[in-house]
Amino acid sequence: MSMTVAGSKTEHTNKKSVRLHYLDWLRVLAILGVFLFHAVHPFDMFPWEIKNAEQSVAVTLFIVFLAPWGMPLFFLLSGVGSWFALRKRTGKQFVLERVNRLLIPFIVGALLLSPIQFYFQWRHQTETGVFVGSPLEFLSAREISFGPQIFGWAGYHLWFLGFLFAFALIALPLFLWLKGDMGRNFIDWLAKLCEKRAGLLVFIIPLILVQYLLRPFFPAEHDWADFIFLLLFFILGYILYADERFIRPIKRDWPIMLILALLSTLFFFGAGAFDVAPEWMEASGAPGFYLLWGMWGVNSWCWTMFMMFIGMRYLDFRNKWLDYGQDIIVPFFLFHQPVIIILAYYVVQWDVGLPIKILVVVLGSFAITLGLCEFLIRRIEPARTLFGMRPLTEI
Repeated sequence: MSMTVAGSKTEHTNKKSVRLHYLDWLRVLAILGVFLFHAVHPFDMFPWEIKNAEQSVAVTLFIVFLAPWGMPLFFLLSGVGSWFALRKRTGKQFVLERVNRLLIPFIVGALLLSPIQFYFQWRHQTETGVFVGSPLEFLSAREISFGPQIFGWAGYHLWFLGFLFAFALIALPLFLWLKGDMGRNFIDWLAKLCEKRAGLLVFIIPLILVQYLLRPFFPAEHDWADFIFLLLFFILGYILYADERFIRPIKRDWPIMLILALLSTLFFFGAGAFDVAPEWMEASGAPGFYLLWGMWGVNSWCWTMFMMFIGMRYLDFRNKWLDYGQDIIVPFFLFHQPVIIILAYYVVQWDVGLPIKILVVVLGSFAITLGLCEFLIRRIEPARTLFGMRPLTEI
């Protein structure tokens, strides 16, 4: 989605529309970050579908660094995209577009790609002794949740598309309200607050409150605590681009954001080194619980704001690589994890060093995923529709 802004009442009323290419670059780079996150997952110290016998501390630190803010950045960018979309679409047109770009790819991916991931996960875990039983018994062990976790149960990594579609429906009434007089007054009040030094940090408060209030009852990944936490990033993305006065503080206060982001990351590294992080994450009511999840809110918001600054400062340009990345972003996301799982299933069985295994999985799965997008999806119109791409006539 190319994002343009025609200006706000505060500053750009008489200026022509300009493309915000950095938002497109950040989306493409975020997809690459998600790819790398999953590609090295077989070699860290956390559970995953495929695991190598030998695991890497360096890879684990990379996962710890990226986990709190990687997906929040993605959802914030999606909220920004919703603001641009609703500037030229009705609510009905917005929903129909989300059906085509999110819901249909989720359903297609869940039907075609999830069984592949399920099969290789079952084979790997039975062969390594993690699970003993038939595929049907393995399926039964994956308990169905009728909350937000249903998206991950049905679609594995496609939970992201399921969340995004649900967020679009849930937040649409709020977004339309924010376009009205009362909504604009609310945004004006927030913008004035954020004009003060470090004012953007106020948005950390609702993020932390969600963790404190919901995490004790919904500790599982992708359950209601994660759902509402990420929904807030989606909504905040919309709000940040509804008024130019939110953008200036991002450019001004980036040193504050970077310092807090680094300090909170070091906190997570220290909690992991002293082996207290797992206990604190689940010890509802204990001081460590509130400290850790409070830091999670700080980390996710500050890294997200710093990355937005990096985009504004260094990535506001367009070239052929950006156009290509924008075109294949949805099918690349759909295919990357099944490819990683299949390739990693075989590579973890090799009798070679860990660096070689990591290199093969990362580079091999990237090349295969890119090839599938280029030769199987991108050139075939019906496939483009099924996998969330724009028609060739719109490129």
